[in-house]
Amino acid sequence: MRGSGINQSEVFERVLRPHMERLYRLAFRLTRNKSEAEDLFQDVLTKTFGQLDDLLTVRDAGSWLNRVLYNRFIDNKRRYARQRLVTVAEANLPQQSIEALAGNSDPVRDIEQLDNIMRLKSALDLLSDEHRTVILLHDIEGYKLSEIQKLTGDPIGTIKSRLHRARARLRELLQESGTFSGS
Repeated sequence: MRGSGINQSEVFERVLRPHMERLYRLAFRLTRNKSEAEDLFQDVLTKTFGQLDDLLTVRDAGSWLNRVLYNRFIDNKRRYARQRLVTVAEANLPQQSIEALAGNSDPVRDIEQLDNIMRLKSALDLLSDEHRTVILLHDIEGYKLSEIQKLTGDPIGTIKSRLHRARARLRELLQESGTFSGS
């Protein structure tokens, strides 16, 4: 690729365009914060542009990109684990993206829906990082177990076990909050 007359930016955009939306959603699901997701997403794009030759040789660009993003997320998480400070103002900010999920057709139903969404978010926040990640990837984003295995490097059996335990714990938390009454 290097030295050829092909514009690297055009090739990069053509290869990445089909994967950008899912890649950003993954960044948002992992970070649970819009600005951190944008930083992670941009960081991965910058890193990937430097590895364009490698990207062009992989068979499944989507899985490769997801793995790069996940690894970068884990690296950042480890790096900032002892450094990250949350200001009082930041901790008290409302989650606009969640509030925006309630529609505007029926105000009573919208309030109930928003309340359920906020209870779900609170319950998800109480799960361990491993359980929250597997629930978000599998049940919310629709990743297959094999894709999660490629992404995390964990054995399928471990992923299945985490998913089962995460669902059970989430169900328990939602029943405690009165959100979920199913079996």
